[in-house]
Amino acid sequence: MSKRVTGKLNLLTTLVGLALILPAYATDFSAMDETAQSFSNIKTVQIAHKGEVIWAKAYNGANLDSETNIKSASKTLMSTIVGIAIERGILEGADQPIAPLLSDQLPANPDPRLSQITIGNLLSMQAGLERTSGRNYGRWVMSDNWVKTALSWPFDEEPGGNMQYSTGSTHMLSAIIKRESGEHTYRLANRWLAGSGVRVLSWETDPQGIPMGGNQVGMTPASLLALGELYRRGGVTEDGKRLISKRWIDESWTQRTQSRFHRGGYGYGWFIQTFAGVEGYYGWGYGGQMIYVLPELELTVAITSEENLPSGRSGYRDQLHQMLSRDIIPAIQSDVFIQG
Repeated sequence: MSKRVTGKLNLLTTLVGLALILPAYATDFSAMDETAQSFSNIKTVQIAHKGEVIWAKAYNGANLDSETNIKSASKTLMSTIVGIAIERGILEGADQPIAPLLSDQLPANPDPRLSQITIGNLLSMQAGLERTSGRNYGRWVMSDNWVKTALSWPFDEEPGGNMQYSTGSTHMLSAIIKRESGEHTYRLANRWLAGSGVRVLSWETDPQGIPMGGNQVGMTPASLLALGELYRRGGVTEDGKRLISKRWIDESWTQRTQSRFHRGGYGYGWFIQTFAGVEGYYGWGYGGQMIYVLPELELTVAITSEENLPSGRSGYRDQLHQMLSRDIIPAIQSDVFIQG
């Protein structure tokens, strides 16, 4: 056999070997990487496609393995815990009134509308009570009883009416879960989500020791990505164990109200918005803690950022949305498949 023929056979063997070990696609994230590098406050970006992590990078001196405060993306976690509690019979359902569950926390001569607020209203930010977030946040967390304080504030909307984004609403859910289950919300989260890759490392509590539903949860960026992946897979772990019912995911991703601060719709702990023509669902925390799930593309993206800089009024949140729409989704859609 000639050296030329032998060389060609060796080259063919090498190429066949490479085809066997290379991934099924080669996604070009160079545009996304360049965009991310332009943000001085971004910390990490992780991307999972079809169940595989295909991008994980830290920026600006951050560490992929460090604990990060996911801020209000905690509301997505709180919705998850409520959904599991309903499936386990600890709570009756989203239509269950909260007043009987928090009867000793109600103010004297309570507004009759308090009896109309449901679990679902708290999840969708439609309780109607004056917001404990934004300019009211400091006053609320300085109180000696966060649940009682939130319930004592006046109504700005009717229960079930316009969205009033308020961490006090999801904090009441944490208080209810703790009371009805008899266990700490922190421990329940880690036990109920075991095997999913989601793990809470820290969780701030109120003066009564109740984990702050809707804020101040610490987890790794990989854990945040895992939460999105759990929803993307329809509520089951990688090995097929069901942790969240498909029905709860569908209910959570059903738009129930509209934010007055931006065009995103809102379900149960998830914002709903179209990105580059693709329906998406996302959790958002102060500073730019983001978790995006786009089931149509089998795509999940988790982003962490500096925790103490605003992301809404600064426009940074919208820049992250643009990065997803302009740089990530087109790269996924143009994956080059290697033919065997």
